[in-house]
Amino acid sequence: MGVSDRIAAYFGFDEYDTSLETESIAGLTTFLAMSYIIAVNPAILSEAIDIEGYSSVEVFQMIAVATILASVVGTLVMAFWANRPFGLAPGMGLNAFFAFTVVVGLGVPWEVALAAVFVEGIIFIALTAVGARRYIIELFPEPVKFAVGAGIGVFLLFLGLQEMELVVSDPETLVYLGNVATSPVAAVSVVGLALTFVLYARGIRGAIVLGIVATALLGWLLTVAGVVAPGVLTPDQDIQVQYDFTPLFSGFLDGFGMIAEDPLVFGLVVFTFFFVDFFDTAGTLIGVSQIGGFLDEEGNLPEMERPLMADAVGTTVGAMVGTSTVTTFVESSAGLEEGGRTGFTALVVGALFAVSLVLVPVIAAIPQYATYVAVVVVGIIMLQGVADIDWQAPAWSISAGLTITIMPLTASIANGLAAGIMSYPIIKTAVGEREDVSLGQWALVVAFVVYFAAYFATDAGLLAF
Repeated sequence: MGVSDRIAAYFGFDEYDTSLETESIAGLTTFLAMSYIIAVNPAILSEAIDIEGYSSVEVFQMIAVATILASVVGTLVMAFWANRPFGLAPGMGLNAFFAFTVVVGLGVPWEVALAAVFVEGIIFIALTAVGARRYIIELFPEPVKFAVGAGIGVFLLFLGLQEMELVVSDPETLVYLGNVATSPVAAVSVVGLALTFVLYARGIRGAIVLGIVATALLGWLLTVAGVVAPGVLTPDQDIQVQYDFTPLFSGFLDGFGMIAEDPLVFGLVVFTFFFVDFFDTAGTLIGVSQIGGFLDEEGNLPEMERPLMADAVGTTVGAMVGTSTVTTFVESSAGLEEGGRTGFTALVVGALFAVSLVLVPVIAAIPQYATYVAVVVVGIIMLQGVADIDWQAPAWSISAGLTITIMPLTASIANGLAAGIMSYPIIKTAVGEREDVSLGQWALVVAFVVYFAAYFATDAGLLAF
């Protein structure tokens, strides 16, 4: 038996009707779609992490390495333990919450914030091991489970179109159509997106990868030709690699000694990280699993605790090396669309992250608008989930509709889940079907009420470290 045969047997290629080539292309697609995190995560976290004796550039480089290491660990656990084709990395939104809300806003030292993320990860590992996370997620109402994919799809569309400058801010209407005549990014993005759609519609294998590469090449060529100024279509930050991230690890250890300054607020930070990450990860996992056809008739993911363990381990290790919460990436849907169905897709993603340790400048040279071509294409594909929703039933239509719309409008998967989960029992009761609502679902409503009460108290500045 050759190496390829052993790989096929280990990951179950025959069971999922896939191949080494398909899985490899899927892994490359997912990596390219989420590789922006290598540059974006340090850009966000370096706003909050200040290490004495090191320049901001050096801190940026340390966090870039920490980002890669955390992604490798989480994704390899996903590959070998869960055998699912999902990539993991420090989550967008969660990193901004870490930097701007907890550290900058509340004044919590970054060392303490890392300690809080670590504690959150340990709690996740414990809850996952006993099946508690799976039990809670299975309490989600059916319409919410089937709406998550479409909600994430609209969210991705909005994010992608913004990054491409096809949707821009407007003081009157909040958003407006970008001008391709005045924005080189918008013009190149439209061409790249159109090419990707054509390739996808024609059934060309690797259509999304080809679209990303073609869009990036067009941007680079226009820059080299002098059509646009440097930095407009290409990243203007030369990212080197500072492999010594021990100052981040030392800061993580110091954070535990600082908890005694205000243990109450530390507990609040842990709770908030835990709550947001729990539902954000749950929503993403269900959404991408729906695209892959992994959900059963009740909208549940079989052996869900295995992929959940991957983000728990990734989060714990990530905190130790110096980054925020690790979670499953919605961009994994790009690889699923290319046919990825097993953990070998995740293995390819993890391997490419590892390789990027020595190729950080090259990976970072891929402009974000090019990678977001994949995000927009996948966002549209994910809208197919609405076909599974019973729009004639009030409890289904209201909870599903809120789940889908609140996600992009508040830029939060967790908020969309909250809206759907909280509305379902209320509408079910209103139409005389209270017996269909379990006690656990009412408990989720109470949990969300507590969370939002704490969140708004924090947002209003009522709590400070």
